[in-house]
Amino acid sequence: MADTTPVNSQITDAVTQTNVKVVAEAPAQAIAALYQVASHSAGLSLQNAVHSQQALNQVSTAVVSKAVQQIMAIGDKS
Repeated sequence: MADTTPVNSQITDAVTQTNVKVVAEAPAQAIAALYQVASHSAGLSLQNAVHSQQALNQVSTAVVSKAVQQIMAIGDKS
């Protein structure tokens, strides 16, 4: 059974405009979310690079220390 109550044209216009506004803003919101994810990924990548470099520096320091220790021990064996 169909509803025969007439709907005010201002109400239908307001609902239509709201729907158009939401649909029109969707691409901009999607691009904004994409930019946020991309910048977060870039930040994590840089953090990983810094962490790797610091770990490599620690290993390098240990290697140099051990090499110097072995060089200094050469004179003791003679």
